[in-house]
Amino acid sequence: MSVAHDHGGFGPYTAEDLHAREDEGRGLELEDGWLVELSPSAPHNWAARQVQDILQEAATDVKASVFIAGGGEWEISTPAGIRKPDVFVVPRNVARASIVDRNPVVIPGIEVLLVVEVVSPGSGSERTDRVRKLKEYATLGIPQYWLAEFAPSPSIQIFALDDVAATYRRVRTVSAGNLAEATVEADTTITVRFDPRVLTEF
Repeated sequence: MSVAHDHGGFGPYTAEDLHAREDEGRGLELEDGWLVELSPSAPHNWAARQVQDILQEAATDVKASVFIAGGGEWEISTPAGIRKPDVFVVPRNVARASIVDRNPVVIPGIEVLLVVEVVSPGSGSERTDRVRKLKEYATLGIPQYWLAEFAPSPSIQIFALDDVAATYRRVRTVSAGNLAEATVEADTTITVRFDPRVLTEF
C-alpha cells in the first residue's frame, strides 16, 4: 500500500477528486484526505473471490434480497472517506440506489451488513485491515467484520459488533480443516458454512 501523489503530493483530497481522476479512482481508497493505493496479489484476489462465491451461494439458497459485492471496486463511505472492501453484503435496494439510480453514488457504510477483508501478510495494508478498519467499521455500526487469511495457512476471524460499546468482539477464529459457521441477518437469515481451506483451493 502506498500513497498515490497527485497535485504535487499535497492534500487533502475529496471523494470528488477521487472520482474525477482519469481512472475514476480505480485501485484507490480515500483515507483521511489522502489517496491510498491498493495493490492486492493474485492469492489475495483468489481468496476474496472464494469468500464472495460462498456468500453468494448461501444468500441464493435462502433467496435473500442482498447484493454481494467483491473485486475491490465497489465503494462504501466511512468516517475516513471511501473504502473498497474485498467483499461486503448490502441490501439489494441499497445497492440498486447506488449502482442504477446513482443516488447516492457511493454506498453508505451504515447500510452494510457484513464486511470481509482479506489480509495480505507483510503488506502495507495488513495493519489497516487488522486495526484501523476494525475500529472504522465498528463506528459505522456494521454488524459483522471478517478477516480472511490465506497465508501462512488459511483461516478466518469472525467479529461481531457490540452495539453498546460500538466495538467488535472476536466471536471465533477458524483454521483450515475446521468448519466456520456464521449467520448474516438481512431480510432473511443467511447461514454460511465453509472450511477456510477453500481460500487457497483451486
